[in-house]
Amino acid sequence: MNQRLDFYKSSPEAIKAMIGLEQRVGKSSLEKGLVELVRLRASQINGCAYCMDMHTADARKGGEDDRRLATISAWRETPFFSERERAALAWTESLTLVSSDHVPDEVWTMARPHFTDEEITDLTLLVVAINGWNRFSIAFRKMPA
Repeated sequence: MNQRLDFYKSSPEAIKAMIGLEQRVGKSSLEKGLVELVRLRASQINGCAYCMDMHTADARKGGEDDRRLATISAWRETPFFSERERAALAWTESLTLVSSDHVPDEVWTMARPHFTDEEITDLTLLVVAINGWNRFSIAFRKMPA
């Protein structure tokens, strides 16, 4: 499969807008490890090979455990994730699959005790951003290096 186009070159202003989202996420109080778990999980759901490869590598560089990375798609069935991480992963899955369940009250109830108003807003922005990057990468067939 060949890359269709280099979206970084074809519309620098569009990418600048996406980078603006990332800059806000980077300034948030969300832990770096949590951010990478969210990025990886959304990328798995969307089937974005480029993003899965990148965020797995970034998580490892940040000190993430291989066992957790290997089981993130089955986070509900493992003891490896904190309650805050579980809440973030549930929120991520629900927002990524928003057309399926419209973020049910159970997911809100699970996430709410673990995040301040600002954090849950920033977490939502993070999910929006990674879903956007996934769509760019999938649409234009960006391949892992």
